[in-house]
Amino acid sequence: MRKVLVSGAAFAATCIAAVTATGGAAQATVPTPPSGGQATSEATVSPSPTSATPEPEASAEPSGPEGASTPSQTPGSPGTSAPDTDSDSVTTARAVMVTPAPPRTVTYAYGTAPRQRLDAYWRPSAAQGSTAQGARQTGKRPGVLLLHGGYWLGGDKSSWKYFARRLTNEGFAVFAANYRLAGTAAWPAQRDDAEAALDYVKRNAARWNVDPDRIAVIGSSAGGLLATQLGAYGQGAQRVRGVVALSPVNTPYLAYQTGAETTATPGQRKLRRAVVTLLGCRPVTGNSTCWTKVDDATAATHASSGDAPMLIMHGTTEFVPRTQSTGLAGALNRAGVPATVVAVPGSMHGPALMQDPSVYPRILSFLKARTR
Repeated sequence: MRKVLVSGAAFAATCIAAVTATGGAAQATVPTPPSGGQATSEATVSPSPTSATPEPEASAEPSGPEGASTPSQTPGSPGTSAPDTDSDSVTTARAVMVTPAPPRTVTYAYGTAPRQRLDAYWRPSAAQGSTAQGARQTGKRPGVLLLHGGYWLGGDKSSWKYFARRLTNEGFAVFAANYRLAGTAAWPAQRDDAEAALDYVKRNAARWNVDPDRIAVIGSSAGGLLATQLGAYGQGAQRVRGVVALSPVNTPYLAYQTGAETTATPGQRKLRRAVVTLLGCRPVTGNSTCWTKVDDATAATHASSGDAPMLIMHGTTEFVPRTQSTGLAGALNRAGVPATVVAVPGSMHGPALMQDPSVYPRILSFLKARTR
């Protein structure tokens, strides 16, 4: 009689990390949302420049000619087999940990200014990017453009690194862009750069096997304004399929007013100063040129029936309140464009909103629905 006991297991582990950012209207650290869900309260208000195509820069994480990386398997501890007393053979098995290979990552210049750079994250072929249900993708994949926060005075595309990797595991190609900061270029340079980065992705979509007509945009805080502007400025729906904005400063003049109140927090006072730097002027009586800039920088000013649907989220007690976005959502709804403002319990700001376990699944659901 022969008995063989086999030990060992194979298991899959998804490499999910935190998005890191600075505090305030700058970024925040985003741990991976745990499973499960937490209810959020929701308020729904009823119802381009072109740059040359420079060569890519060296990747921050190169692993091939274009920053490619290949799947790897990390063996675990070997299993053992214990023979029975009457066994004449022993079979052993080896435990194996399979981790998703990181996506290719390459930095490209979408313009000539030092800040006009974007990081591309993508899988070598669409068949290698799988959805959350494990289904294989075929054909061209959808894209997501990410715009960082930082009071328009700082911040960097690298803060989206882990979030971008996570989205590539869902079948997206992801592009995180820097833009010129307010200290060196006044409004609308930031919106111009966001448009130029998007145009660069569309012109070169074949490089990443992206469908140029299925691109959404996500922005955080200061970058949230740029995201909603991409969705509302001109015929936004022809530019992007949808907008996700986390704690966006959609009404700069409101931030300017709030920062002057005696109860203003340090972040709100800093945001007031940042608005002045962004506009390159102080919105006071008699300064008509500055008021024209204020209107142009206000997302609701551009709301029309040709805009992209939007999902906007704010923390209930954060320093960029949802009143920053209710005017925009109301204007979009009246124009027949779906726009929802979600209140997430707590003081979390920007990407830190994803600490709430309900937020990331909702973002992912919106992206998939808008880019299918």
